This record gives sequence, structure tokens and C-alpha cells, in this order.
Amino acid sequence: MSSSQTAPAVTNGEPKVGLRRTLGLPTLILFGISYMSPVAVFTTYGLINQQTGGLLPATYLVATLAMLLTAYSYGRMVASVPTAGSAYRYARQSFGPHIGFMTGWTLMLDYLFLPMVSFLLAGVYLNSIIPSVPQWAFSVGLLLVVFALNVLGVKLVSRVSAIIMGLTAIIIGIFVVLGFAKSEVEPGQMFASFSPSGDQLPLVIAGAAILAFSFLGFDGISTMAEETKNPRRTVPRATILATLIAGVLFALVAWAGNLAHPSLNYDNVDAAGVEIMVQLGGQIFGVIFVIVYVMGCFASAMVSQASVSRILLTMGRDGVLPRGLAYVHPRFQTPVIALALVAFVALLSTVLTIEQAVVMINFGALVAFSMVNLSVIKHYLIDRKEVSVGSIFRHGLIPALGFVVTAFLWTQLSGPAFIVGFVWLGAGLVYLAISTRFFTKKPVEVDFSE
Repeated sequence: MSSSQTAPAVTNGEPKVGLRRTLGLPTLILFGISYMSPVAVFTTYGLINQQTGGLLPATYLVATLAMLLTAYSYGRMVASVPTAGSAYRYARQSFGPHIGFMTGWTLMLDYLFLPMVSFLLAGVYLNSIIPSVPQWAFSVGLLLVVFALNVLGVKLVSRVSAIIMGLTAIIIGIFVVLGFAKSEVEPGQMFASFSPSGDQLPLVIAGAAILAFSFLGFDGISTMAEETKNPRRTVPRATILATLIAGVLFALVAWAGNLAHPSLNYDNVDAAGVEIMVQLGGQIFGVIFVIVYVMGCFASAMVSQASVSRILLTMGRDGVLPRGLAYVHPRFQTPVIALALVAFVALLSTVLTIEQAVVMINFGALVAFSMVNLSVIKHYLIDRKEVSVGSIFRHGLIPALGFVVTAFLWTQLSGPAFIVGFVWLGAGLVYLAISTRFFTKKPVEVDFSE
């Protein structure tokens, strides 16, 4: 099926239900930015600003440069493999089904927990406004709403996200304007947040490894390839642009916050953003910020749940996970069973802490990013033997640099991140060994059709 207007293919006398190609460049960019959520800068604002000595804006720029390299690699792979599945599909195409499975398994550590983090954050912030309602009740309520919207279809998700992003843009704009207007920094020190000294550079790099969490979303764009018009061209452009726009927004917001509140002392380091909002606009502005922050979490949860469900659909369709996950509802044309599984995992938002969830997500994301960079080299230079000077630069040097940078950021994670990550990898390896009779047979081959 090449488009939403094309009649469904017929298999064994039955129409084959596929995904609709309805998404264009603006929608995909919005999808990625919504996934990352500009207000996510406030999630770790106080923590990273303290750790880097007030260099949060510079840290975001370093993280943006690192993520752009990997975003480029995602674009190169989707140009050749324009199907759902993201890093799982690319690693499987380049390195075979076993490594593909392990990459997909690691990627699930990222995607499965990302919606849970959004529900958890939203519940915590709503509970701060209405303490009589427990955090878990808010989290579960939002979870059910997001699940229902995703079942109804990704086009509806995009429209709801557009409304929320509009409101987010307004409050972010007000925050930036007020931050510069009420700056407490001397004119000669305006750019101090972007100027790390030699001994501060390691702190900035370590902070960038944590801030990779803020960029989880540009890679999610590639999971929507089967629902995108002209995916070979549209997805790569959307991936780069969404990453760049989000990185600039993160750095700009962090800069405005540092100008308005140059001190690194906060009443509550986890709620530093709220403290600065109240400082700039009073208590009412602080409450409005909390509301918009929760709405941003809602938008992020919608698009992240949509993305991971497509990954589960792809792995189910290939037979490396139960094939029931590949079920697409004939009316709504959405993967309802995969969506239900993601929602079930997100119930962990009622028992886990934000710190525990972020630890798991960063490990999985950076490993998957590394594999995508390596996949570009393997796919273009080795498999397709494209060894011209231009190809070596585009498909060798740039992805190799992306791999080195990503691998280095991976080494900057904390000990608990490695413990959780390697336990998850071990579980995946055991599952793969059992399902392939201890590697004596290969997982089902990739099906590139819809």
C-alpha cells in the first residue's frame, strides 16, 4: 500500500490492514518537538545547572551538536529503509536479525519507559496544585486518556499536540522575554553561561550525557516512516530540523533562566523552574507554568506511546516478539494491542521515581544511537560498497564521529544506569537464546512490506 488512497492489499483472500500515509514535514517536525517537549528543560534545570556551575546553556549546545550527528545517521538510514522500526530495523538490516533484536530490545528500554516518565511528572506537578488527589490517580487518569487518543489514530494525536504546543510556545516565549527584560546579570557577563573554562569542560560533557534525555524524540520521528508521505525525503529533513529547533529552544530557555536567576541556590533544586517562574511573574504565572508543563507532559506521552507501539508492531510483524503485537485495528488502523502493552508498562509511574526511570532511559537511548551510527557505515560502505570520496565523508566520517561522541556520552552515565542496562540486556539475550533454540536458528526475516 503506497498511500492512504490506495486500496488495501489482499492476502489469502482478506484485505491486509496497513498504516495510513498522512504525515507531512511540518507535522513530523511538530511530532518530534512535542516528543521532546520544550518545557522538558525544566525537568533537570536546577540539577544540571548546579553540576555545571551555571553552564546549562553551553551544556545544551554540546548535547545538541552530539545529537545532530546521530540525527543525521537516522536520516541516512531511513532514506534507504523507509519503514517503521527505527534503530531496531536499521541494525537488523545492517548486522542481521540477532543484533537487530538486541538493538530493538535495548531501544525498548528507552521507549517503554519514556511515556511512564511523562505520566509520572504530570502526576507529581498536578499533585502539587491539588494535594488532596494522590499522584498515582492523576498519572493513571492521564494514561487512560492518552491511550484512548492513540487508539483513535495518529492524525488526532498530531492535532491535539499542535494545540498543546501552541500554548507551550506562548509561555516559553513569555518566560524568555521576561528573563531577558529582568536580567540581573551585568552586560559584560551576558554570555558567561556559554563560556566554560578548561576545568569546567568535563562538567559540561558529563552534563550533556544526562541532557541526552531531553532529546529523546528526534529518533521517534523515524518510527513513523510508514505513515509519512515521501518518507525517504521527509523523515531525514524532519529529524534534523526537529533536533536543531529543540536544541536551540532548550539553550535559549536555559540562558533566559540564568539571566533572571544567576544564583545557583534554589529552594528546591527539582522545582527550580517553578521558582524562577514565580520570581518573574508572580504566583499566578507559576501556577500557569505548572499547568502548561503538565500539558507538555501530556503531549510527550501521546507521541512517545505512538512511537513505541510502532516498534512493537514491527517486531511482532517480524515474529521476534509475539505476533499479536502486529494486530492493526481494521477501523482505526492503529496497533491497539501494542498500545495497550505500552499503557500497561506505564502503570509503573505509580511506583517508580523519576531518577529510577531516567537511569533506564538514558542507557537504552545511547546504545541505540550508537548502533544507528554503525549501521550507516555498514550499510553504505560495506554492504553497498559506496566508496567514493563523498560517500566516505557522508556515510563514514560523519557517522563514525557520531558513534564516538555517543559512546563517550554513554561512558559518562552513572553506575546504576549500567546495572539496570546490563540486566535488561541480559534478559533480552536469554529471551533471544530461548526463542532461537540457543542461536541454532535465525529470527523471522524482515518483511519490508506494510
